[in-house]
Amino acid sequence: MLVVGVIIAGVMIGPAGPEWWRIPLELLDRLPFVSIDSGISKIDWNIVIQIRAPRVVLAALVGSMLSLAGASYQGVFRNPLVDPYLLGVAAGSGLGATIIFALGRASTSTWMINPLPLAAFSGGLIAVFSTYMLGTAFGKNRSSTTLVLAGIAVTSLFTAIQTFVLQRNNDVVRQVYSWILGRLSSATWGDVRLVLPYIVISGGVLLSHRRLLDVMRVGDDEALALGINVRRVRLIVVVAATMGTAAAVAVSGLIGFVGIIVPHTVRLLAGASYRLVLPLSVLLGAVFLVAADIPSRVLSNPAETPIGVITAFFGAPFFLILLRSREASR
Repeated sequence: MLVVGVIIAGVMIGPAGPEWWRIPLELLDRLPFVSIDSGISKIDWNIVIQIRAPRVVLAALVGSMLSLAGASYQGVFRNPLVDPYLLGVAAGSGLGATIIFALGRASTSTWMINPLPLAAFSGGLIAVFSTYMLGTAFGKNRSSTTLVLAGIAVTSLFTAIQTFVLQRNNDVVRQVYSWILGRLSSATWGDVRLVLPYIVISGGVLLSHRRLLDVMRVGDDEALALGINVRRVRLIVVVAATMGTAAAVAVSGLIGFVGIIVPHTVRLLAGASYRLVLPLSVLLGAVFLVAADIPSRVLSNPAETPIGVITAFFGAPFFLILLRSREASR
């Protein structure tokens, strides 16, 4: 019910279109055997269906995927402070988007499809593939720590390349940073259709491994003793979480802290078992990002506040509190 309520609220509120209180009346009017004059014109209803609705649906999908990926990464690396951008997805996607902006819309206008999501998705996958190849290249003692350190190195490299490209193309700095801060304002049903298959497949794979993540909480050696192929499980979870994250980033830009705030909130409410953490992270992630998108539309009306700013406003204090609580528990 909470998910449905937040989605309806997201559809009701916006800087353009009909007044918020007319939306429920129009929805009731469309029920069988119900006739209510909502006063909404066809043009206003098209604004609701073609602008507000895809934005809300995309926010729900992206929030669910980032939350699920964050919880999965935290389980597979046994570190509650990691997030979906751990292995370089953000840096790779940012570099891909920067290259497209640097090329200019004039040279990409003849493409059959929008090259920006494709470049961001490809950049994210290339970065994570580089991270995994680097992190597993040092003998047989491959630990999650090695993979994380490889992710830091790859992130630094891709960020340096992105900075170099920006220095050579100063005119696109504002566009790039607008994308980096996260944006849902340009969401369309085409974006929803583009990202939906990746999120469904990635989410299905991750949810099917929630029991194995519970077993891996005891440690790699203990999980091996219980018959779990730790390397295979880690590879499958990392690939699935990365694919879903890259797809989400490709259409929404970089939206931080969702993968940390939501899983930890779920743990506080429902315990640490991944059999509950993963499915509840899907639901609460959708609620969180749809709710966060509402103030991003209205705070700077008629302009918009980047949704990444809203999530960082809540996420940064949450992260500091989390660090403090972990230190206190030690």
